[in-house]
Amino acid sequence: QVQLVESGGGLVQAGGSLRLSCAASGDTICISAMGWYRQAPGKERELVAAITSGGSTYYADSVKGRFTISRDNAKNTVYLQMNSLKPEDTAVYYCNADGYSDYGCGDYWGQGTQVTVSS
Repeated sequence: QVQLVESGGGLVQAGGSLRLSCAASGDTICISAMGWYRQAPGKERELVAAITSGGSTYYADSVKGRFTISRDNAKNTVYLQMNSLKPEDTAVYYCNADGYSDYGCGDYWGQGTQVTVSS
């Protein structure tokens, strides 16, 4: 099993920055891609950014040019640097790890961290 612990959320003014961290522990050999999702009340959870074990990245159109995902495989940690934050970025942000199916691994989720951007 894999455990994911997020940190770095908080309250920030529009235009400000935050950096989220997600530390993985347990059976980390299970982990292939990692990513960040977010969910606002009453809305579907959406993928914000993802990164593969090889370093390839994906970003939702809404955050391109503002957010940067990075990964330290040695530390089993993924980061999300969020710049130029907007009120519409307000949500609970969840770390996700996609497990290798060949190893019998599943998908893993953190508990979430609140990001609130004031106007």
